[in-house]
Amino acid sequence: MTTNCIKFASADIETAKGVGSISTLTFDLDITVEPVASANPMAPTHRVLGRSPRGKLVECGGIWKKQNKETGADYYTLTIRDHGFNANLGKAANQDDLSLQAVIPWGPKDAA
Repeated sequence: MTTNCIKFASADIETAKGVGSISTLTFDLDITVEPVASANPMAPTHRVLGRSPRGKLVECGGIWKKQNKETGADYYTLTIRDHGFNANLGKAANQDDLSLQAVIPWGPKDAA
């Protein structure tokens, strides 16, 4: 599988499980994402699970559904806690398959 992508089981990302990988200069993770059912509008849509050095699945982050303030369009963000990694999800380049989402990193916000 291409790195920095998540392949969801369907194009209905909000309810689909997925697998993928995220690679940077400082870490390389194979991940599994599982949908979360919650009535809390601030809750993540998915748990992000990575593998421990001994191979166990460990929750390491989440995916949240957000809305663009200017256009009203929905989008998803991903966070990996231990690495301070933040990203948006978007259609993978040169792909028509909406179930394949690119992980597009963006830097952490500076603490002011």
